[in-house]
This record gives sequence, C-alpha cells and structure tokens, in this order.
Amino acid sequence: MRWIFRIIGALIVVVILAVGALFLLPADRIANLAARQFEAATGRALTIDGDVTPTFWPVLGARVEGVTLANMAGSDAGPMLVADSVDLGVDLAQLLQGNLVVRQFEARAPQIVLERDQMGVGNWNFAGVGDESAATGETGTRSTLPPIILDRAQIQGASLRYIDRAAGTDVTVEGVSIDLAMPEAGGPAELRIALDRNGQQGEVTATLASVDRLLAGEVVAVSAAIRAEGAEGSFEGRMGIEPVAAEGRLSVQIDRLGPALQLAGAEGGEPLPGAARPLTLSGQLTLAPAGSLHLREGSVGIGANRLAVALDTTFDGPRPNIAGQISAQSLDLTSFTGGESAGSTGGGWPTDRIDASALGIADAQIGLTLGPVNTGFGMIDALRGSLTIDNARAVIGLNELRAFDGTLSGDLVANNRNGLSVGGNLALRGVSLLSMLRQTVDFERLTGSAAADLRFLGVGQSVDAIMRSLEGSGTLQFGRGEILGIDLAAMLRNLDPSALGSGSSTVYDSIGASFTMAGGVLNNSDLRLEAPLFTVRGEGDVDLGGQTLAYRITPETFRNADTGEASLRVPLIVTGPWSAPRFRLDLEGLAEQRLAEERARLEARAQEEIQRLQDRATQRAQEAVTEALGGAAGSGEGSTEDLLRQGLRSLIGGRGN
Repeated sequence: MRWIFRIIGALIVVVILAVGALFLLPADRIANLAARQFEAATGRALTIDGDVTPTFWPVLGARVEGVTLANMAGSDAGPMLVADSVDLGVDLAQLLQGNLVVRQFEARAPQIVLERDQMGVGNWNFAGVGDESAATGETGTRSTLPPIILDRAQIQGASLRYIDRAAGTDVTVEGVSIDLAMPEAGGPAELRIALDRNGQQGEVTATLASVDRLLAGEVVAVSAAIRAEGAEGSFEGRMGIEPVAAEGRLSVQIDRLGPALQLAGAEGGEPLPGAARPLTLSGQLTLAPAGSLHLREGSVGIGANRLAVALDTTFDGPRPNIAGQISAQSLDLTSFTGGESAGSTGGGWPTDRIDASALGIADAQIGLTLGPVNTGFGMIDALRGSLTIDNARAVIGLNELRAFDGTLSGDLVANNRNGLSVGGNLALRGVSLLSMLRQTVDFERLTGSAAADLRFLGVGQSVDAIMRSLEGSGTLQFGRGEILGIDLAAMLRNLDPSALGSGSSTVYDSIGASFTMAGGVLNNSDLRLEAPLFTVRGEGDVDLGGQTLAYRITPETFRNADTGEASLRVPLIVTGPWSAPRFRLDLEGLAEQRLAEERARLEARAQEEIQRLQDRATQRAQEAVTEALGGAAGSGEGSTEDLLRQGLRSLIGGRGN
C-alpha cells in the first residue's frame, strides 16, 4: 500500500513545483524546472512531454500532460509511470501559510509498473519525497515538502503491472481505479481500489488509522472489505507495509467463485457446485512478513456443512500450498452425490457432469478427523485420514474409516490433470453385509460379515460414466450368514423354484470369491459357498454400470456322508436389476446334467460287462488248456501265458519222441 502514497506524493511534488513557478516563469519553462528539481531530489528522471496549463478556478492548480517517471536503476521493465495527464488543485490560502491542502488530484489512464528486486526493495521508495533529510543535487539544500492533506486523490483507468524478481512473478491488471482521501495530514485515510478485468468488477475498500505511522513502518489499525460478483469479505485488525503483514478477524462469503477467479486472471467455468453454496470462511487470520497466511480458530461452511480448520498457506510455488488440520462433528454429502437413493432405484447412476476444476486451484497436505458422514451411498461413522492435492490430483488416505460395523483402510484418488478419473486401493474388514448392501445399493438379501480387498479405476465426468468404465480386481470373503428371500435347500430337495420370498432363507458358513472388472462389468468364476447341507459354486457377470446381474449358481446337495460326493446339482440362474433380481432353476442345464450322469452310469456298466466277459473268456481258455494238457499244468498256478508256453513245449517234445 505504500506505493499508492509514494506515487501520489511524487506527482504532487511535480505539480506543486509547477504551481510555485506559475508566478515567476513563462509556461514553456515550468515543465523543465519541475523535472530538474524532482530528479535532483529523488534520483529519478522525470519527463514532461506535454503542456503545463495553470488553473485559477475553482481552485489554484495546474494540468500537466505527458508525464513519464523513470524506474529504479537496473530495471528493464520500462518507466515506473506513464500518465496522459495529471490535474492538481490546491488551497491557495493554506499554501501561503505553508500548508499543502490538495482539493483535487486526478491522474488519467496511467501505466504503473511496481517492481520488487531480488533483495526485496520496491521501486516505490523515492529519496527526497517526504524526506526532509534528502539533499537536492543542484543547490545542496534540503528538499522539503510540507505535510499533505488530501481531500480526494483519484487514479482512473490505470494499467497496473507487478513484478517480483525474487518470487519470479509478473502480473498485469487493467482497469484499476484508486480513490484516496486523507482529511488530516498523515492521519486517518480512506482508500478504495476498483478492478475491471475479464468482464468482471471488484472493489476493495479500507480505512487506515494513520498514514504517517503506516509509511514509517509501524503497524496500524485497519478495517477492510472486498467485494466481487457473488463474493464478499471483511477484515478487522491491524497491518503494516514494511514489511507487509496483517493480523485480524476475517470473514468471507462466496455464492459464486467463477467471477472472482476471472477477476484474478484464471480461466474456466464456475468450479463451486451448487451444493457447496454459500461457501463461507471465518477465523483469526495472520499474514506473515514472509508472505504466508495462517488461519486459526477457523470455520468453513460448505452449504449446510461446517468444518473446523487450522491452516497455513504459502505462495512460493506454482500454486498456493495449504497445510493443516480439518475436522467436523458431522457432514451430509447427499447433495453432492445425487441424493440418498442415487443409483439404488434402478433408474441408473447420476449423469450430471462433475466439475472437478477446483482440484487445480491449490496444492494441499491436510489431516482429516470427521464424525458421521452421510455420503449419499452409505453412512460413515467416523474417519481419520489425510487429504493430499498435487497439481489437480487428490489422494484421500484412510488411516481408519469406521462404517457398516467394520473398518476400511487404503487410498482414494481423484485425478483431474487430463480429464477426471477416480481410483483406489481399499481393504475392508469386519463389515456387516446387510448394512453395507442396504445403504449402498438397496440390496437386502445377504447377511454376515465381510472382508474384501479392492483395486479399481474409473474415468469420466459423471458418476454414470465412471461406473461404466471401471477396471480393477479384488477378493471377497464372507463369514457365517444368511441369504434372505431364498431357501436353496428346499428348492433343491423339491425342485421347487417358488421357495422364495419373506420367511425363506439359506444359512451358509462362508462365501469366498475373486473377481476382475473391465468396462464397468464385474466378472467372477470361482464363487464358493459352504453350507451345512450343500455347497454352491457360482460364475457370471455383475454389470456395475447398468446395475444388472447375469449369474449362474450351481448348488451341490444331498452329500454322501462317507465320500463327501454330491449326489445332486441344480443350477440356478439370477438375472435382472440388482434392486429386484429374478431367480429361476436352470432346468435345461439340469436335464443336460442328468443326461451326462446317465451316460456316465451306462458307460460304467458297459465297462463292467466288458471286464466280466473278458474275465470269463480268460477262465475258459485256462480250463481248455489244462484239459488239453491232461493235467500237465500241475497245480494250475501261473499266468495264462505261462500255461500256454508250457503246453506248447509239451506238444513239441511229444512229437520228437
């Protein structure tokens, strides 16, 4: 803020010198005299290319046209100030008494360059302007400027460029207007700065307790307000400008963030979803001399939700970096996720476009401690974790998430660097199946406890697109429980597909499976259910995007207590939407199974008959040989081949005799 007073002071010096010369010199010499005396006092070259025109009514003053003020030595950014014209009106009676009361000050369409060098020195520091110890170069006398009283000073339509060599930033803002009033010399002042950029307007107003103390590097009381379309804020506290620092109570309310971001030079649409409005912030704010922001006792409102925050923000990177802690007693996110029944009514997942551009506003490392959270897809009892954002990629680390009577740990990722994608690596332990499935997909047919491992990745700008693109894999392991609404044992015993509905259930000891996902479709081929009277194997697809089932279950019942072999297998087909699945016996598959079993039995009987006939033929051959040899085979021991060989030798030997 020092630069505002310094620039206005510099221009006042120029015009006061011109006004003082009005009674002594012709107009063509006024400009040169003013320029020489200003440069001698400040070391900055001042050029006046236009006319200097005196005014006598309604106040004494002058208009200076074509003013150019040189930048500090070593700068390559061009002049510090170029103004089309500067008007000044002073109180003649006060001027004759040695007091400088400025009734009118106006600079039109100036181009202002503010620059801070590598050492942190700003070009708005002028030697000799308001400095009674500064000597003039020509006479060796002191340059003395009496205390200034400003009724009103205006800078209209300015182009303001700010260069920070140490931070490597270079920002230009067009359409800046400044209005300053200081009724007492060096006393309280009222300042208004208006911006007009990218079709958006914004305004900052401030009241300062003492200009003299502020310019002297002291900390003074300040009351400030900022307004833009859809956003407003206020600050009550104290501040200093050498170095820049502030401390006080901050309050901000944002109904629309897009206009403010456009005013700041950012591009894009409105990043603040309707469910997050109004976005409010309050707390004790400290702007440290190093340029960092620190918020304590903070409260953030996101729609109907409230968060307690303690944050530190730095600005020395490509984006602001936020670090700290966020906690909340409870949160309701249903308005962000499409409502409590989103995706569970059979009508599909929400197709509204997800605007994730807010992920690119800042980087972050934030600890999270949350109470109950209604996500819209299920209730989280408590969460302890962290949020990390790096260049539009956010990672939620779940140290411990308690939900559905169990725990969840792992990482969830949302990446908006090149379009939105979401993914995760999660581990569930001890989760109640009935509670989880009821809340997430409105499925109430399975009880028991679950453990699972899941890796997934989805891409798209809506929940529907993400669900239809899911890729990944995982494993499931369920403990003892029930399948509600179906009695598989009765269905298998009686081959009765009507063993369904309330009051029917299937008790199981365990369920285990692994699966893969591709294109939003989950595929499984190794489901195994263990129950007291039977086991069940399963395979098929679960269309996560379309919310439908196409699954084949094959129970094996009526076990042989001795061998453990199944004597009956009855396939069951599950199809339709998962909110209301249809069950039917696979009678065609059962018939094929029966045919296969009958074929196997016939083949076994045929093999037995063939073996019996072979054994009988062998026995008859042995008997015939024995009879032919007249009992020469002795006791009949040995194989048929040995008997035949022995008989052949006997026959040959008999002929030889």
